[in-house]
Amino acid sequence: MKAIVIHGARDLRIERMAPAAQPGPGEVQVQVTNGGICGSDLHYYLHGGFGAIRIREPMALGHEVSGVVAAVGAGVEGLAVGDKVAVNPSRPCARCAYCLQGQPNQCLDMRFNGSAMRMPHEQGLFRESLTLPATLVERFAPEADLALAAMTEPLAVCLHAVRQAGSLVGKTVLVAGCGPIGCLVIAAARLAGATRIIATDISDTPLGVARNMGADETHNLASAPEALSPVQRDKGQIDVSFECSGAPQALGGLLNATRAGGTVVLVGMGGDAPLPLQLAVAKELTLRGAFRFHEEFATAARVISEGRIDLRPLLTGVHDADDAVAAFDLAADKTRAMKVQIRFSGS
Repeated sequence: MKAIVIHGARDLRIERMAPAAQPGPGEVQVQVTNGGICGSDLHYYLHGGFGAIRIREPMALGHEVSGVVAAVGAGVEGLAVGDKVAVNPSRPCARCAYCLQGQPNQCLDMRFNGSAMRMPHEQGLFRESLTLPATLVERFAPEADLALAAMTEPLAVCLHAVRQAGSLVGKTVLVAGCGPIGCLVIAAARLAGATRIIATDISDTPLGVARNMGADETHNLASAPEALSPVQRDKGQIDVSFECSGAPQALGGLLNATRAGGTVVLVGMGGDAPLPLQLAVAKELTLRGAFRFHEEFATAARVISEGRIDLRPLLTGVHDADDAVAAFDLAADKTRAMKVQIRFSGS
């Protein structure tokens, strides 16, 4: 079968792998149709990894995929051949202290598709077919768009981030960074009851998408660096802020805009940033991290399947698997692209 395999920085190849095995008891085989290119995939493509995590052997990329059930193993209930599904790439061990106390996203022995953290690497999902436990797939309505279904994983990340903030009903929210994750946080915050959503970025292209995803106000801080001044008055006007850019310089403005006693949720994965500690202490701010997801994956699938969030503004384009290099190059251009997907046979 066809797979999209990274060998090192800028060394992405379309290769043939052995086909997925027939499903055993409790397993299903999924014919992959759509796969979304994520920021971590881009790090592997552009730089051969990130931080200390480097590509040390060939690895199929991808952890945001949807497809169609092609075969069902013995004992599987609730799934049938032809069902449209999204695949959960997260496999916590269910045995460590964090799993047992209800924090499986912090698992000490996590296996996550398309990750070079382990050796051998955890192979990704950009493959034409997959055989995996039936518990890792979520079924969609027959009329569901498989391109939108492939966004289940990033939406799950954002539902978890919004959950970290507590109730957003009637709240004023600020989202810094309007890439795919920032825009999905906007949609999730609206779904959770936020009354006013302000979004910032340093490029007009993502800000246009942010408006289509539900932002009430958008500000380009590159062209209007003082745009947040009105919401920074009187110790801040923002109830909950989400830092989705991963840019160290964004944190100070975010903390200044958040009201005394407010909450800042850190979502973006960037380098270490200096923390305005005195400001956080004096304003009694609550700082929360948000990392991956668990039960939110099933919720994200249901939200997409039921059409409760319109994800179409995020989809920049879908490229055939044979054009994967062009797809990755487009995804790396943040002035032109939001979510770029790979299309496999059967789409």
